[in-house]
Amino acid sequence: MGINSESTVEANLQIGPTDQGMVRLYVEGNGVELPMDFDPDEALEIAEELTAAAERARAVAKKR
Repeated sequence: MGINSESTVEANLQIGPTDQGMVRLYVEGNGVELPMDFDPDEALEIAEELTAAAERARAVAKKR
């Protein structure tokens, strides 16, 4: 499955700080629990990537 492949899989995403000073992305769905911990600097890099992707997606949507 690639980034442009549609899926009918449903999942929940939770994001928050841990008591260990990490940022956790927690994905749960279809019997899978996937906790992913990042140090704050990594989390900020991910946030920047998400923002950039959202801006590119918005530009694509405007062209439609």
